[in-house]
Amino acid sequence: MATFKKTPDLEDDQKFALMKFRRSVADILRPEHDDYFLLRWLRARKWNAEAAEKMLRDAHKNRIMWDVDNLEKWNRPQVLVDYCPHGLTGFDNEGSPIVIIPFAGMDMYGMLHCVTRFDFMRSTVLYLERYMKVAFEQSKIYGPQARQFVVIFDMEHFNLKQYAWRPAAELVLFLVKNYELNYPEILKICYIINAPKIFSVAFNFVKKFLDENTMSKIQIHKQGSEKWQKNLFSHCDSSQIPKYYGGTLTDEDGDPKCKSKICWAGKIPKELYNKRDDDEQNDNENFVDATINKGGKIKLEFMTENENGTILRWEFRTFEHDIKFGIRSIDNKTQEKLDEVPLGRVSSHEIDEIGFINCRPNTKYIVVFDNSYSYLKSKKIRYNVDLTRGLEEIEQISEEMLTTQL
Repeated sequence: MATFKKTPDLEDDQKFALMKFRRSVADILRPEHDDYFLLRWLRARKWNAEAAEKMLRDAHKNRIMWDVDNLEKWNRPQVLVDYCPHGLTGFDNEGSPIVIIPFAGMDMYGMLHCVTRFDFMRSTVLYLERYMKVAFEQSKIYGPQARQFVVIFDMEHFNLKQYAWRPAAELVLFLVKNYELNYPEILKICYIINAPKIFSVAFNFVKKFLDENTMSKIQIHKQGSEKWQKNLFSHCDSSQIPKYYGGTLTDEDGDPKCKSKICWAGKIPKELYNKRDDDEQNDNENFVDATINKGGKIKLEFMTENENGTILRWEFRTFEHDIKFGIRSIDNKTQEKLDEVPLGRVSSHEIDEIGFINCRPNTKYIVVFDNSYSYLKSKKIRYNVDLTRGLEEIEQISEEMLTTQL
């Protein structure tokens, strides 16, 4: 086992910032949260201890909201297992996990017609957390540098058309923002390969939401270029890279794509799609029909009691037009305000919006349907929002929601 310093080499002002930061967040740290963990947040906030504290505390609340510690218990829809392209093929020379994502195999249109946007987000968080655990175990052998990922995004046959579809674009942007805010400094290097010319259009939009440090670790290589392989093999052994990408790794049956390690996804069969059924919602007395006047809003307030385990769930659709949706919380004791679900436009006229968040005790939650941006059109909405108890109960409810759409 390699030996490495428990305390990294730092300048005096950096040591002071680290000490101050550790003291300020001591109440939410776990035993495995060493100095190298804390440095991720300090570096992401340019050594500003106060800004790093806010970032970590917000991320901590985000973990509670997503119930990250219990995600492995979640019985995911099978389509999320079979059609999400990703895979771990090995480790670089410093022990960092090598993650390959054949992104062009992602059928986002099909996926969002099979599962809710919220479930896709949860699944992405689950996969990321799994890779984080692998990296942490690697760091026990190779040192803290193994906690960062080497990522290969294969953009061969990338189709911009499906990301011009608003629900898909909104989801991608959410995932990018969630990564930047909650998983800082976990990227060692990212190779975006086989990028067609049209890819630059999409990336120019996405990079606005990426930190400059993240951007400095991204290399984009056009279709047919082999330069990325030279860079990759300077720090990765060929035995850790599939033969399909220039390495020597194959499955036992000789498959160069290593399908036993990588899910290549692909087009989702339409028979797996869920269907919107107005009659089912009409028959459900828990749904409320309302019209939000042009320039108007609907606000729903919910108060949690002094106990854990409460969940705020929602399901809604609009007719003909989109709507802004968001959830804000106010702590009754501290009066701290937090955007649980940032207010933003959702295409609920195309896909039902379904989701839930884990709530904190003694907190007010304000659910907002916002049409203030529309000066010409009123919006018709059908919604069901309420508080419920327990993860098992919400899983059962989610399955019932999807069943009613079949």
